[in-house]
Amino acid sequence: MTSHSHIADAKPVNWVEAWCPPALLPYAQLMRLDRPVGWWLLLLPCWWGLAAGQVALGGGWPNAWHAVLFFVGAVVMRGAGCVLNDMADKDFDAKVARTANRPLASGRVTPTQAFVFLSILSIVGLAVLIQFNWYTIVLGASSLGIVAIYPFMKRITYWPQVVLGFAFNWGALVGWSATHASLATAPLLLYAAGLFWTLAYDTIYAHQDKEDDILIGVKSTALRLGEATPIWLVGFFGLALVLLALASFQANAHWPSYFGIGLAGLHALWQLKRFDANDSSQCLKLFKSNRTFGLFVLSGFLVDCVTR
Repeated sequence: MTSHSHIADAKPVNWVEAWCPPALLPYAQLMRLDRPVGWWLLLLPCWWGLAAGQVALGGGWPNAWHAVLFFVGAVVMRGAGCVLNDMADKDFDAKVARTANRPLASGRVTPTQAFVFLSILSIVGLAVLIQFNWYTIVLGASSLGIVAIYPFMKRITYWPQVVLGFAFNWGALVGWSATHASLATAPLLLYAAGLFWTLAYDTIYAHQDKEDDILIGVKSTALRLGEATPIWLVGFFGLALVLLALASFQANAHWPSYFGIGLAGLHALWQLKRFDANDSSQCLKLFKSNRTFGLFVLSGFLVDCVTR
């Protein structure tokens, strides 16, 4: 590994830089394989929907093949979203220390190469999607418009995290429909819960970049909420947890689902207690910890499935 190929917000020692062939390293970094929390945050709502859908059927293990497909799809489509985002933000990223060495911003990947790579990732994502029922195929494809507009929202609104939430939690709907070939109140509530969860964790994340965002003229909830952020985070996490509980009720869940949500609530309190808007490293740590929040919710649904 050479220092000029390291991305500032990736771990100093990570498997991508250690093992990836030099010719492929910029593409692995472009799709953020060195920062796995992003695909976890995309994947977990998919697994929530899959597991909650199985709870609603009366229990039993969720479809393992579907779970694998969602894993592959989350990694690939999160990567595609990152490529699209970096294509849109290439000039902005070059002005920010944390992002200046990203492959497009640094010139290690050209825009044409990035477009070809984006096309390849999209084809793989399509190959995953067509493994599901037709309802799920149409539902999954209908999210592409939201994904496409997200990179440009920070130029328009102080609430780009809302659009990110709409995109990142679509899997809650798709996970449910993979089992039921339809939607119901429960997955819609799961989707809404995921939206407020995303508002919480991505507002925390955005506080890393406040000064740079002001200088380059882009917007975020961190700038909009400012010193009031802790109160808003209480609201975002609180609404997410209430909506998760309502979704569980609509899915005829038993106590393990609510226990998992309770653990997620304790984790949210832990984040709120440690949040410091002026500590960038702490903001990144708390953002990454939301994988644990999501896993608590998932574990409750899974235990509910297998203890019926």
